[in-house]
Amino acid sequence: MLAAAVPELATRDTAATGIRIPPGVTVPLSPRVKAIVDSADFHRLSGISQLGLVALVYPGASHSRFEHSLGVYRLALEFLVRLQHDARFRQTVNPDDAAAFLAAALLHDVGHWAFCHPIEDMQLAELPKHEKLLPDYVTDGEIGEILRTQWELQPARVAALVTGSADDPAAKILQSLLSGPIDVDKMDYLARDSLHAGVPYGNHFDQERLLSSLCLDANGTALAITEKGRTAAELLVVARSVMFSEVYWHHAVRSATAMLQRAVWVLRPAVVPDELIRFNDSSFISWANVAARDTPAASLITGLFGPRRQLHKRVITFDPLRHAQIHAAIAGRKYDQLVAMARRLADLASVRTGHSIDPDLLLIDAPPAEREIEFRIQMREPVARQGENEWNWVPLTDRSPLVRSLAHHQFDDVVKRVRVFAPADQAIILSNCPGLEELVLEAASS
Repeated sequence: MLAAAVPELATRDTAATGIRIPPGVTVPLSPRVKAIVDSADFHRLSGISQLGLVALVYPGASHSRFEHSLGVYRLALEFLVRLQHDARFRQTVNPDDAAAFLAAALLHDVGHWAFCHPIEDMQLAELPKHEKLLPDYVTDGEIGEILRTQWELQPARVAALVTGSADDPAAKILQSLLSGPIDVDKMDYLARDSLHAGVPYGNHFDQERLLSSLCLDANGTALAITEKGRTAAELLVVARSVMFSEVYWHHAVRSATAMLQRAVWVLRPAVVPDELIRFNDSSFISWANVAARDTPAASLITGLFGPRRQLHKRVITFDPLRHAQIHAAIAGRKYDQLVAMARRLADLASVRTGHSIDPDLLLIDAPPAEREIEFRIQMREPVARQGENEWNWVPLTDRSPLVRSLAHHQFDDVVKRVRVFAPADQAIILSNCPGLEELVLEAASS
């Protein structure tokens, strides 16, 4: 059994040394886990908020990526405990593989920087995605040395598990535990974000039942569930959908996101990529306040991070059910195109209303081109053949209309809507603009 060869699995039961995190649980620390947690590059995550701008709408949601990473590591232990009873898992995943998986779970977010998700959605060529930064943190410096000396692992192996670039049989299994329909990251952030935001939605799935149903799929190459976990998996899908609808893509959160993105767009000449990707929340805000002075970004940055919250107001919203043509014309467009559309809309609306609409402050927020993954996972069912119990493997969507509906009809299109935002005074003018939908379509089609 893995427990005999992986010291972290032994500490799971004793928890002699650990860190307490919400909701009142202890994350056990072996000496080599503690070494990573105490490293400077890991500790920087304590200054990077998990949800960033969401805290402007849900003030309790100020928890850090440091806390989340510890929660993911704790769940990784649970995944190993449940899966070590699967014979095919034991045959493929050896103790070194298991240790690399635990290290990868702990370090999966170490490449993050302040507010990186909304900024990355802009797809600016000069800024790398945080996933590309992770290998540098893991393979070099203090963390790389800890992995080599105390864990006796190749840091590149750990980095490859996180980025999904390894292709050996053990890695394929372990990568499905790190990133997939049911994974250690998703199970932690849904529950943790829900807890801190003060909403119930992300906690409305049976984590223990889901953990107890984990197994490998028909080919033994990826995570699957038994039929006992079907309802728990359905609730996870619902939790994810509602958390996106009510928290991550709440209209006021998206207003703040649109303001930040436009401010960064304006401040591009002042961006030094090597500095920006090292910022925590505090240093990013300090930089933005200085860089935005005497630019059109000044009011945007002040509205986000100044003494008073002053978010832009929602003017109009488009979804594919009622506004299919407009939604299709805007969703997935490049950020420079969204800026150009917003400027054209400001010009058109200024003429139509007889009031000056500031093109630097009119914002169009749209879902990025990158879409959420569908919920593709196998479910194991017992069948009786010739008096012996065998297994039938089916996609979960074949047995669950609920999952099929939420997963196949991508909630990007329904939850992630196209919205137009403007400062409060201009939003009132625009909301009363005759034929505003026609103007938006004209601006998007020009």
